[in-house]
Amino acid sequence: MIEFWAKSIEDIEEDQRYREMVKNPSCIGISIMFTCKRLLWIIKDKGESWTGEYFCDIILTRNVFPFLKNEDNVIDPDEVIFVHDKAPCMRANKTQHLLQDNDVKFWGNDIWPGNSPDLNVAECIGSIIKDEVETKMLSETEYNRYHEDTLKIHIEIVLTSMEEDTESFETLLCSYPSRLRAVKNANDRHTDY
Repeated sequence: MIEFWAKSIEDIEEDQRYREMVKNPSCIGISIMFTCKRLLWIIKDKGESWTGEYFCDIILTRNVFPFLKNEDNVIDPDEVIFVHDKAPCMRANKTQHLLQDNDVKFWGNDIWPGNSPDLNVAECIGSIIKDEVETKMLSETEYNRYHEDTLKIHIEIVLTSMEEDTESFETLLCSYPSRLRAVKNANDRHTDY
């Protein structure tokens, strides 16, 4: 999951802080996943919490499962392996059983190493998204720069523009073998990824 925040004081030139500091910056949460063909993104409903129920019902059942079973989104639905980041919502037994019950192959808790951002290629996509949204927000003036609706519009524009960036998706997915080798060579310590 990625959360986008409107500007913080550290991002504001010192001489502009007095007029541009936001007391309660807006936060918009999104969930992303991608295949070599397409990016799936879900913007969390306003006021909704990232509960296990929300994750299982809205993220997985309503969005991820249909996405993974659609040949427009994957090369072969029968060959898809859902790789997650071992976040608490993914480690939960309820989630693991839901994936099994929906015939989704996945890396279970016994395969995926804990706390391994080096292996999570979605983190790279998240960084790209954050950078592009920040650039768009910085182009806004006055009130719009800090308005939640403006932030949401820019997030949607960036995500829509990235939906079919197959070159980036393939590059990241093909980096898995070298990422795994780097982790192995570093004896499970931090790598340069």
